[in-house]
Amino acid sequence: MNELFGRVERGAMVRNVVGEIAQQMWIQIPDHHKDVSLDEFVVMPNHVHGIIVLSGQHGSDVARNVATKNQSNSMSRISPKPGSLGAIVRSYKSAVSNRCHVSGYPDFIWQPRFHDHIIRNNQELNTIRQYILNNPTNWEHEKNSPAEFAAWMD
Repeated sequence: MNELFGRVERGAMVRNVVGEIAQQMWIQIPDHHKDVSLDEFVVMPNHVHGIIVLSGQHGSDVARNVATKNQSNSMSRISPKPGSLGAIVRSYKSAVSNRCHVSGYPDFIWQPRFHDHIIRNNQELNTIRQYILNNPTNWEHEKNSPAEFAAWMD
């Protein structure tokens, strides 16, 4: 497993330089995209989890849980619509990649896609927030069980 963002020690995420870049670029998302706010977020050793709230044309105040990993694959050839979740995540991943490359990590690359999930009510929102907050604590169990994450997202 590639742990490019850092490591989990005693249930807490310890970000390295690349993990700090991922954190900083996430915080800046609303500065670059109107009608977007952020909720819970965590950088993990090989992926990030976050909740993006879209309002206006692309969101109608819909929160989305986003998980994306750093894996080597070709870039997606389909361009997302401006302001869409796809455009926001693509912009975030590009910003992280660019900053990593100029910071001495030229081999950093993301997987071409991401997982998303529409959050439909406050109970689901709170459940996902807890999942994100607890992700470092649960890392030892989940790091080798990607199928469990995929099942949880369905």
